[in-house]
Amino acid sequence: MTRYIDIHDVQQLLRNTGVAPFIATLADYIRDDYLRWPEFDKSARVANHSKDGVIELMPVSDSDLYGFKYVNGHPVNTRRNLLTVMAFSVLADVHTGAPLLLSEFTLMTALRTAATSALAAKMQARSDSRVMALIGNGAQSEFQAIAFHAMLGIQEIRLFDVDPAATAKLVRNLSHVPNLRLVCASSAREAVRGADIVTTVTADKANATILTPDMIEPGMHLNAVGGDCPGKTELHADIVTNARVMVEFEPQTRIEGEIQHLPDDSPVIHFWQVLSGVVVGRETADQVTVFDSVGFALEDFSTLRCLYDLARNSGVGRVIDLIPELVNCKDLYQLVAPSAPSAVRAA
Repeated sequence: MTRYIDIHDVQQLLRNTGVAPFIATLADYIRDDYLRWPEFDKSARVANHSKDGVIELMPVSDSDLYGFKYVNGHPVNTRRNLLTVMAFSVLADVHTGAPLLLSEFTLMTALRTAATSALAAKMQARSDSRVMALIGNGAQSEFQAIAFHAMLGIQEIRLFDVDPAATAKLVRNLSHVPNLRLVCASSAREAVRGADIVTTVTADKANATILTPDMIEPGMHLNAVGGDCPGKTELHADIVTNARVMVEFEPQTRIEGEIQHLPDDSPVIHFWQVLSGVVVGRETADQVTVFDSVGFALEDFSTLRCLYDLARNSGVGRVIDLIPELVNCKDLYQLVAPSAPSAVRAA
């Protein structure tokens, strides 16, 4: 039987737990799976590009569970009041291939991206970081702000977006968060000045230079989230060349991340190794660090595990007849035979 979780079920889960605690729980699941890195069958996502965007499939599995996500990225969608990113995911039993969970993943993608960003920053940013610049104030931005406030103790966030309405939306949505100061900046440069952490989460499908080398200060940690496909970056290449760069899955990041314009042997460190303590995320207080985040399937797998556990424990979602159950497993035709009984929906 397959459990189905729609957007209303996810809303209920978030109402039950709160957004910040939910993100923290996701971060725990993500950390636990990255610590099992060698156990996973991994591959870069399969991407189909068009002039308007990209549609991707993101698979990963261990010896017991298989997960994949369908996700798009269409910056042009905002002209039609459609989401730039839309997604759903499936978790299946490796031993039988049976789908265990079918879930909405548009909201979950934003939540898991924020959880991953904050988890990575705990490994790379200075421990005394209290001020963050947030460049790009669209659909993902509030989740990034909440995650960094809750998990790293960020007290001030400086906001900039080329669309002032997006910044106003963020301020309106997060004005209730206690002990968080939101400051609207007139430019990316103004927002970045003096910040400990800089998060870029822009949507344009282009090689952009949101940050240039003259904007970078010693000791900054850069959380580069928006660049996630070939031809789409946010940082000047010189920033990346001179920083300590951490990646999720190098074969994918070489194609999609900020390092796509660097030589194939440009130095990187790996997220799973930093989490396991094999490698340090930051070597000195003055070092500039970059999390070249493109989003890897393992983070979705972790989120599916978390959702499946929470949904079963709290009774959220419903069981659906996604796969037929047959009297004779070799007789699929019985479902359409003239004598077949009418289908009865599961409760």
